[in-house]
Amino acid sequence: MLTVDQAVDEAIKHNLDFLAQKYDLSVAEAQIVTAKLRPNPLLTLDADHLDLLGTGFTTAGTNPNNGGPVEYSVRGDYLYERGGKRQARTALAVGNRDVTRLSLADSVRGLILTVQGAFVDVLNAKQSLQLAQENLKTFQDIVTINQTRFKDGDIAQVELMRSEVAELQYANAVRQAQLQEVSALSRLQLLLGRTPLQPIDVQGDLREDFPDGTREALFNLALQDRPDLQALVRDEGRADADLRLQKANGKVDWQIGAEYRRQTVTAQANTLGFFVQSPVALFNRNQGEIARAQQALLQAQARSRAMKATVQNDVDQAFLQYQASRDTLQNVERSMLGKAKDVRSISDYAYKRGEISLVEFIDAVRAYNDTMQTYNDARAGYARSLYGLDAATGSTTAAGKVPLP
Repeated sequence: MLTVDQAVDEAIKHNLDFLAQKYDLSVAEAQIVTAKLRPNPLLTLDADHLDLLGTGFTTAGTNPNNGGPVEYSVRGDYLYERGGKRQARTALAVGNRDVTRLSLADSVRGLILTVQGAFVDVLNAKQSLQLAQENLKTFQDIVTINQTRFKDGDIAQVELMRSEVAELQYANAVRQAQLQEVSALSRLQLLLGRTPLQPIDVQGDLREDFPDGTREALFNLALQDRPDLQALVRDEGRADADLRLQKANGKVDWQIGAEYRRQTVTAQANTLGFFVQSPVALFNRNQGEIARAQQALLQAQARSRAMKATVQNDVDQAFLQYQASRDTLQNVERSMLGKAKDVRSISDYAYKRGEISLVEFIDAVRAYNDTMQTYNDARAGYARSLYGLDAATGSTTAAGKVPLP
């Protein structure tokens, strides 16, 4: 037996789509390692002016060629990055990692809502099946009674046949309800990452609690806890780090080197050389990337403002849905449920006593079924609205609620 909290925990650990998405965080962590790396030094080994063609280097005699000398050298170069490029790269990679983590947290928020909704569907399907089975049991009893009454000559054969047809109709309703329950369970299993599909059953009641706080308080809570909003706010910092990196990339780097050179054969000498190379930034000072990063920062700020409006709308819609679901449920409970049950029990008693016709009894059962199904759907809708309100405020992924990546 699986509770809704257990289902949520299992989905976070084993949902196949989410497991694939979690690799984004590992990629972002690896990018931080890359950003922190310093440039590798460059080692050059040189052998020059070698007498491989047999010329024979000479500096004396009747016909000296003054060739050579043979030279061997070892040189090392290192790229000295200026402008804080490595620090800026690291800050950008850390920003990407933080945005990725918050995006995953928002995926958790959506996954939790989807699992909770699927769990409600299963509970609603089980209630519908129970209602259909109760109705089938009622008409099975009616058919048994009518068979006896027909044998005794109290009713016509057509009355018996009508009750048997009604029994077949409700037997078909039971099969349809069973199919809906199996379908809802299969969807829940897929969300839980159970492959191949295994037998599963759920336990628990539909939520009937009341949210705390006004709409304004819920919106303030969403501003604090919604991970998608936090991701966009953090994206502003990431965009600012990107701008700093592009400005740093606009500064030229120095290539610093040192060389040891050994001359042999016609000359005997050991020398040292030192080198500094630097591009002359006449044309390319990374102007385009700096301008792009500036616009990206403005875009991130605009997206953050837009997301705040979206969050407020989400909270408003979720709160309105909660109010509508609450009012519907209360209306069914206060004005319809009791009357439908009374009519159903009175009709059952009256038909068995022969005081009303089968058609009247079937109409009373149909009205009762419609009312009970409306009641079950209203309870399920109210539970979904509560879960939706949690998702809209981000309380499901608030600190300490679930193990975020």
